[in-house]
Amino acid sequence: MYFFHQTPEPLAKKLLEFVPLQEGDVVYEPFKGEGAFFKNFPTNTTNIWAEIKQGKDFQEEQSYDWVITNPPFRLTEEYQRINGFWTTLDYFTQRARKGVAMLFNKKCLEALTPKRLETLQARGYTVQKIVVCSVKKWHGRYYFIVVEKKPTASFFFLRDNY
Repeated sequence: MYFFHQTPEPLAKKLLEFVPLQEGDVVYEPFKGEGAFFKNFPTNTTNIWAEIKQGKDFQEEQSYDWVITNPPFRLTEEYQRINGFWTTLDYFTQRARKGVAMLFNKKCLEALTPKRLETLQARGYTVQKIVVCSVKKWHGRYYFIVVEKKPTASFFFLRDNY
């Protein structure tokens, strides 16, 4: 039913340790797939999900503290393939009350340009953690990024041409 980049459940369980969830948080998995993250969300949080292949569009849910997901890396729009990472991060950092944690590949990492990091910072978000992952059945390295609404900045932006 799903394509090959479903998150292995043991990896999802380990990555959740890097997200500072608190009792009572509303945790959203908008691209549930086979449910590796969702099945391992804490029981002391309110856990919600969406999965288009199961008839629930991610845009239907509007109220949550945290988004934790392995999103589609590519989105298609009228015959044009676009990097879905920034589009997804941009969307959820405009809606989540506490943070967003996403699994992605190196091409997605390149989408975190200085201008986009400044956009996150203007919303009160900073990158707090990047966890490097290796999954044998996937090509290359993958990264789990945790962005939180916190006042501390983790990046400096060098925007001049050198």
